[in-house]
Amino acid sequence: MLNSNLPEPELLKALLEPLLEDFNYWFDRSAKLLETEEIPFLSDEDQSDLLARVKQAQQEVGAATALFQATGGQVGIETTALMPWHRLLAECWQVSARFRSLQSAPPGK
Repeated sequence: MLNSNLPEPELLKALLEPLLEDFNYWFDRSAKLLETEEIPFLSDEDQSDLLARVKQAQQEVGAATALFQATGGQVGIETTALMPWHRLLAECWQVSARFRSLQSAPPGK
């Protein structure tokens, strides 16, 4: 039986590496949206705050990725570190979905 405190390196690599790549991808997309579009349902302050939180998360994910790679996939990430990233992405997805729905709505509606 596997010791849950010491995950197998291959299992950890198979799970964590794609997860970090996904976080990088979605935070990058979110940052681009927030940097290039005026989001009509967000105040300038709210949009700037969301962008700042995304950029902070990008730095955190980058640091976690660098540590993971530097150790050859021998370190994991606590769930308590992953959950704020997940919540932030959920917030970004909601903003993006609402923004897309406004963009595709017929004029005058």
